[in-house]
Amino acid sequence: MKKELIIFISIFLFLAIGMHFKEWLSHPIAHIEALPHAGAYGIGAMHPLVFTVAVYLIVGLLRVISKGIKKLFNKN
Repeated sequence: MKKELIIFISIFLFLAIGMHFKEWLSHPIAHIEALPHAGAYGIGAMHPLVFTVAVYLIVGLLRVISKGIKKLFNKN
């Protein structure tokens, strides 16, 4: 559980800093305060969590596939 939470938070921070780098450097508090008025793709203030969950699910799927491939090659 702790590992998954660290992965989720890491993805969140990576996406937040990656997409809003200038805002985080110039005025981070104002950027956070403007979150309730965000209009990202019609999702609004929940867009950071929605995008993080989407990327987390993709990463999780890739992790499951890689485990399956490792199991397949370790059997032989």
